[in-house]
Amino acid sequence: MIGRIVRSADFERVLGKPSRARSPHFAVHHLAACPSQPAKPRQRLSTDSVELSTADVQAVHIAVDEILPEGCWLGAVVPKRHAKRAVTRNLMKRQIRQAFNQACAGGDAQPSLPPGLWVVRLRSPFDRKLFPSASSEALQTAVRDELAQLVRRVLPRAAASAAAGS
Repeated sequence: MIGRIVRSADFERVLGKPSRARSPHFAVHHLAACPSQPAKPRQRLSTDSVELSTADVQAVHIAVDEILPEGCWLGAVVPKRHAKRAVTRNLMKRQIRQAFNQACAGGDAQPSLPPGLWVVRLRSPFDRKLFPSASSEALQTAVRDELAQLVRRVLPRAAASAAAGS
């Protein structure tokens, strides 16, 4: 199962990276990181105002870059300017999640996606003359096929980058 990216800060981090693969309508972005945690209000500790006896001790910190993510998180960006109807936007988001759930599951025959944050962005609209219905079977098939090709393009690159890193 693949998690969902919900915080705008995570979308901004991932979309700040160049796309890993593109198709005529979609672009895939990846960042090997974990989703950010919401800020928690700081609780005042009883030792805040007192000088601690362990103040001179050096704390051992793990660099953020060294912490590897343990799962895949997916975000879908389907803007209104490219898909006017909510039915169409929802159809595309469902298709995106389905394509990446299958890729993340992997299996013995195909490699799975590397962990991290993944964002799929609709970068150009589908022609409304070819697909007049907002949720036609033809549109579903076209979106599914294009996403399948995009995922197949991403998997070899992901496997090559994982092999180079190890």
